[in-house]
Amino acid sequence: MVAEANYGGRVTDDKDRRLIKIILESLYCPESLDDSYRYSESGIYYCPPEGHFEDYKNFIKELPLNDKPEVFGLNDNA
Repeated sequence: MVAEANYGGRVTDDKDRRLIKIILESLYCPESLDDSYRYSESGIYYCPPEGHFEDYKNFIKELPLNDKPEVFGLNDNA
């Protein structure tokens, strides 16, 4: 639903819309509600625990400046 509502009007190519749906399925899933769920194999990317605004800012500052291909679901050789 999110891929269609948010991006459906801007992304007109059927294959691109299909790709967006696949990517969002890994982000919006029941497992992501578990505190131990990680969006990448290295464990760097995850949803931070509930906290104050400063906690979120600190979490973002600790993320790598240059993202590895894994953040996009790709192998390191990509």
